[in-house]
Amino acid sequence: MENIIIDEEFKLLLPKLDEVTYASLEENIIMYGVRDPLVVWNNILIDGYNRYKICTEHNVPFNTINMQFSSRDEVLHWIIENQIARRNLTSVELSHFRGLYFNAAKRMKGSSNQHTKKSANHQSDGEQPRSSTAKEIGKRFKVSSATIERDAKVADALKSIEEISPEAKQKILSGEVPVDRSKLQRLSKASAEEIEEVVNQINDGTYNRNDYRIKKDSNPVLSNFPSVLDVSDKSSTNNISPLNKEVTEYIETVVNQVSVGLNTMIKSLSTESSVIELKTSLKTLINSLEDLHSSIK
Repeated sequence: MENIIIDEEFKLLLPKLDEVTYASLEENIIMYGVRDPLVVWNNILIDGYNRYKICTEHNVPFNTINMQFSSRDEVLHWIIENQIARRNLTSVELSHFRGLYFNAAKRMKGSSNQHTKKSANHQSDGEQPRSSTAKEIGKRFKVSSATIERDAKVADALKSIEEISPEAKQKILSGEVPVDRSKLQRLSKASAEEIEEVVNQINDGTYNRNDYRIKKDSNPVLSNFPSVLDVSDKSSTNNISPLNKEVTEYIETVVNQVSVGLNTMIKSLSTESSVIELKTSLKTLINSLEDLHSSIK
């Protein structure tokens, strides 16, 4: 057996198999051995944690492939891309991975530019480089730069949760305890006390996602706010007051609810024509929202 190093940060990025799947993998490895080599970087295991655990417990030999990276952040990118390509991720898992990818990319760009001065286009205080990085990664994952920025908040919140309880983080990522991404985005700026309260509720089974959703009819500000999905009357935008935190959170909640509902609907579609109809409807909605966005001065 090689001297393999287990890195907890990398390990937490990889899936924890359920008991049935793990038992099946264990039985297969004991009977036939390990077909695919484990992947390491400087003796740190970066792919194959479940196989490694089974091999060490049952003294099964294995091979390794050594990958070359210049930094931990490059390793992080490799792991994330590998997991996204392999797995059917929950929406929170995917958001978490994209946020981690973005944060790592910012660190790598910051490191490469730390000895340089302002560029010729006079970028101010790093705002333009950050936006540029978000756009690049958005294109890579086929989402908007704004989505990537929100994903970074999800990743930051989950990191804070992990520092208190890795178990609570895993429950969120696996979907065992459904926590809305909009809630995680808000937690990225929350106090340590609020985060600890949520973690405790997750671990003791009392967390209720509905307690944290904004109810439009219970808030005087939101009750007068027109539905973000009702874009037939553009004149209504003339009466919208400047967006405040409550309205922004309400929009995020609506978007999340629509996303969850559509994902459920997609799974139930059985014919190609129904898929085409749904895509057509979605495109109409997107165009209407873009029109609404453009009409707001």
